[in-house]
Formats: sequence, C-alpha cells, structure tokens
Amino acid sequence: METFVAAKEFVTNPVYQKKRAQYSEGLNIQTIDRPIVDIVLGFAEIPYCYTLQSCFGHFLCKNQNDENNITPLPASGSITSVLYRIAYIALCIEQSDSGRMLFDRLAEIPKLDSQYIQFGSAGWFWKDNVNTYALQVEPDRYKTRDWATVGYQEALHIEEIRNQFFIRLRAIVNQLIATESS
Repeated sequence: METFVAAKEFVTNPVYQKKRAQYSEGLNIQTIDRPIVDIVLGFAEIPYCYTLQSCFGHFLCKNQNDENNITPLPASGSITSVLYRIAYIALCIEQSDSGRMLFDRLAEIPKLDSQYIQFGSAGWFWKDNVNTYALQVEPDRYKTRDWATVGYQEALHIEEIRNQFFIRLRAIVNQLIATESS
C-alpha cells in the first residue's frame, strides 16, 4: 500500500453498480488466500461494497521462504528477524447510508491495536474506484509499505493482531449478511 493515506471523504460515484458488477464477475477464488476466502465471498454478498484486493499477510523467515506461506510462525529462539508481507483488504464502498454504516464499522477496527492496524485510502485504487478504503495490519512506522522486516517477538505480536483483525472483519461481514437476509 505504498500510497496509503488517511481515509478520504465519500464522493459521488455514478458508475458504482457497473464497477461492482465487473469486479464480481472477475472474482477468482483461486487467487485469494485460503484463510480469508469466506470474508471476500461474504463482502461479495453485500450490495454496497466490493473487494478490490486482499492478502492474509505472510511471514518469511529462516527455513520459511514461501511468499504465500499461511502457516503460523514457528516457535523458535533462533529466529531473529522476519519479513512480513502486509495483511489487508481493500474495498470500494457505495456512497449510501448502508455504505456509510459499513465505513464507520470498518473505521473502528484499528482500535484493536492502533499501532498495528490502519484504516485509510490507497491512492492507486482511488484513481480507478472512488470511495475505496483499505484496512491493513502493518506496524504504524511502515504503514506506507507493503512489507517490513521486524524482530521475531514483534512478528509474533503482528501475527496475533492479524488473526484478531480477521476475526473482527469476519464477524462484521457475517452480521451484515444476516441483516441483508432478514
């Protein structure tokens, strides 16, 4: 998210429905990290948003160099540094009362740990999809980067926060789907 900035204000988006349909048709489950497929599919059921991109967040370290690794960090005293590839979800949200409600709920998620979770906009998404917002799990000092090299203990903390982040996001999606169904 090298162009991550504070959340921008909603603007009129006359092509929202057209863009949502395009992204929905192009949604390829095979490209989504397995642990968050249900979240992305859940957002696809909500008519006032759509997912642009997502990543579960990956930890690369000694003896673990798979860029798509989704296994927990190993318990090891010999690991001193970890390359962390950012966990995030980028959504385009409709300018509507329901969209504003979703925006407000997402904006609350950083309260889990504001030093490691940010809510804002990503400029390169906004150019093609106004009203685009991103939630990311990244040390605040690296919030404009897609990756960071951190110490092992901090990586363990990031992993815990990332897991809580997706639990909270999953709960929000499930509540919104239930509301839409009733």
